[in-house]
Amino acid sequence: MTARIALSTASTYPDRCASSFALAKQLGYDGMEVMVWTDPVTQEAGALTALAELHELPVVSIHAPTLLLTQRVWGADPWGKVDRSIQLALDVGASVVVLHPPFRWQKGYAEGFTEGVAEREAATGIELCVENMFPWRAGRKGGQRRELEAYLPHWDPVPQPYDHVTLDLSHTATAGSDALAMAEALGERLRHIHLADGLGSVRDEHLVPGRGSQPCGELLEALAGRGFDGSIVVEVGTRKLSPQQRELDLAEALAFARLHFAPAPADSTESFH
Repeated sequence: MTARIALSTASTYPDRCASSFALAKQLGYDGMEVMVWTDPVTQEAGALTALAELHELPVVSIHAPTLLLTQRVWGADPWGKVDRSIQLALDVGASVVVLHPPFRWQKGYAEGFTEGVAEREAATGIELCVENMFPWRAGRKGGQRRELEAYLPHWDPVPQPYDHVTLDLSHTATAGSDALAMAEALGERLRHIHLADGLGSVRDEHLVPGRGSQPCGELLEALAGRGFDGSIVVEVGTRKLSPQQRELDLAEALAFARLHFAPAPADSTESFH
């Protein structure tokens, strides 16, 4: 099995990137996903390379600043953000850039999004793993909760022509999606996992795996059975926790991943159902 269990620097937000690397090393993670945000270290290849070498933790992926939270990082041009993320990945030796689909109001970006993703993958060799998202839910009207389609071409990557996809298990909870069905439908296009959990709230919860309603363990076991060799990235919310509780939660998430993502017996034929 060549898949690595990595820690997203988003899991220690708002602590700085350097703290994420140190904690990941202490807990025994295999690598790092770097979320590009206002922390200058997340934007600078030399600093990230130094951290990776110091802690002997490779950067397996770069998360482009395509969130609402990071909309002002690296300017307003969305393709400029993607291109700088690709260059950063190349400079630090990462093979994946994670990005969200365009927001609905980014019409020009959205119109050429699928083609632009494919062109950049072909030109650079970096896998642009587009992430599954969810409809935004507004207040109730006439007893029904209204849903806003905030992403183009859609929040669900399964029917889109992306060659590489990130499956986020907090987002499947918020969307009410069937994570196992999505994984099976994606097949070899599924290259990256954001390991988290959720209870189906309208909020994107990013709970420790095993604390929500998502089939986190089943998914990892099925992926192990089929020889998945992408990356499994723990991306959970710890912003309101003490340093001690954060450490415990991230240790629990890693233990969960190691328990369920284990090589299956040679005669096993795992499936998603």
